[in-house]
Amino acid sequence: MATQRLSNVLSHLSPTSSAVDAITKQDPDDVVITLGIRTPLCKAGRGGFKDTTLDGLIFKILEQVRLRCKIDPALVEDICLGNVRDGNAAYYARAALLAAGFPNTCTASNTQRFCASGLTATQHIANEIKTGTIEIGIAVGAESLSGGNERLSRPFVDEILNASDDAKDCLLPMAATSENVARDFNVSRQRQDEYAVESYRRAELAQKSGWFDEEIVPITTYKDGKETTLTKDEIRWGTTYSGISKLPPSFPEYGDTTHPGNASQVMDGAAAVLLMKRSKALELGQPILAKYVGTALAGLPPRIMGIGPIYAIPKLLARYNLSLHNDVDVIEINEAFASMAVYCRDYLNLDWTKMNPCGSAIAVGHPFGMTGVRQIVTGLSECRRRKQKILVTSMCLGTGMGMAGLFVNEMV
Repeated sequence: MATQRLSNVLSHLSPTSSAVDAITKQDPDDVVITLGIRTPLCKAGRGGFKDTTLDGLIFKILEQVRLRCKIDPALVEDICLGNVRDGNAAYYARAALLAAGFPNTCTASNTQRFCASGLTATQHIANEIKTGTIEIGIAVGAESLSGGNERLSRPFVDEILNASDDAKDCLLPMAATSENVARDFNVSRQRQDEYAVESYRRAELAQKSGWFDEEIVPITTYKDGKETTLTKDEIRWGTTYSGISKLPPSFPEYGDTTHPGNASQVMDGAAAVLLMKRSKALELGQPILAKYVGTALAGLPPRIMGIGPIYAIPKLLARYNLSLHNDVDVIEINEAFASMAVYCRDYLNLDWTKMNPCGSAIAVGHPFGMTGVRQIVTGLSECRRRKQKILVTSMCLGTGMGMAGLFVNEMV
């Protein structure tokens, strides 16, 4: 009796598990990432991938996954591609996986959730693994903006346009939503340009320091008829405030703050993550890079779509009782435009040293469907470099949505 009473007292004195302990606890059924890679990011229309089509990008990244994961390709049961601009993406995903050395027993699909298409593909594969639909899958994000950047071929039907201002605002160009954010929330051009210059500085430092090297796989392709091997992102070095502050606004019909120097670079590229349960990874002797924890979605007015992360991130962290300021180590927010990045940073009161520590879309580029996976690959690489654990990725989505993902780095 006395022993039992003492045991009860000690249990009350023991510290309770924290929210971080809960998500970092290892369980055989955890969905984990065992490989995360990406291509270099190249300038659309003139960079290294200007003559590489979308199916070529998908093929090349999947070939690299097969070569580097060192598991029997027949074990991969499904591949989901995140892509925004190409209606033929499902054809390309299926044909590319077959050409890359995965057998015809492996299935494929594509998903389109605007700039979060890659993260949605990751969520899709993770959920398939959680439910037992598959054991092993690959999430890919890929975009070839050299092949065109058209949004809609026509306006919506009158029944939609006349029914809702929000529905009508889904037609707004993304640059217009950037100017709306700048105007509605008083984000000056000076603050946007200062933010953009820092994004370039960080990306340049990361590249010069070799911080991107572990996540980038060399890709051999053809440009202007000549074979070339691409190993580095095409980042514009030496960007200064005095330089970009002189650039004229690109969309004066909507406002005077957005220009090529403080908006996301239009690029081509692809990224991929290999996912399975922890028990399967241990069985196959696979390195466990990270644990996929979960994602969250949030909607908001389309006219200010850029501020989606201020809704998605708190929603995600509340689900797991995590503190943005005390528990999260690295935050990757897509820099679609400096206006939205500045507002999200300031509204959430983020520690800027944790946010996009290697720069992001303004400097590195934003191939729409790729970015959701690239943020995971880059963010986990940065966590490993810093020897930190908790990664949050988030982005704004066209037509007024936000999405966020939560991951635990296990290579500390």
